[in-house]
Amino acid sequence: MKLINRTLIVFSILLLAACASSPYGTKVKEPFQGNAYMSNARFWRASGKGTSTQDNIAKGKADIDAKAELAGQVNTTMKQVADQYLGQTENAQAADVADKFQSLVRQIMNTNIADLRKMDEKVFYNEKNKEYTAFIAYEIKKNAMLRFMKKQAKVDQTIDERQREVIEKIVDQELEKAEEADHD
Repeated sequence: MKLINRTLIVFSILLLAACASSPYGTKVKEPFQGNAYMSNARFWRASGKGTSTQDNIAKGKADIDAKAELAGQVNTTMKQVADQYLGQTENAQAADVADKFQSLVRQIMNTNIADLRKMDEKVFYNEKNKEYTAFIAYEIKKNAMLRFMKKQAKVDQTIDERQREVIEKIVDQELEKAEEADHD
């Protein structure tokens, strides 16, 4: 009887362990995950990961990965804002303004990310694989980036006065939101 009880207990434990495992493998907790590293009303945030047999290359890959994610977030946000604003207004030049606005955003992202701050960086070395894995987290304060965009719109020679006014209104609305978040 004791042998049957022990067998049932062992079988139950094995069954529970099998049910608890995932068909995808073990979940890995990487650095720079969670709310502190997520974008919010005040900041755009992103983290990147890079792996290489050389530490400087791993860091470079992580740096590019994080900056590309940030650029994508800024570009997507600004496209949504522009589309929403232009959809609400009955602007005959809406398509032209949207194109110019997107062009301005891309130009800024390709040349300079304003107020970029490195939040953290961690590098790990795996003896077994003889490779480095680097993690980098960046943030951009939204109101600083928006002020930079507004300044760039003022000096951009490809934007006419009417388009510039609309772009400045769009940026001003987003600046108000970002500044309200700073005071909360």
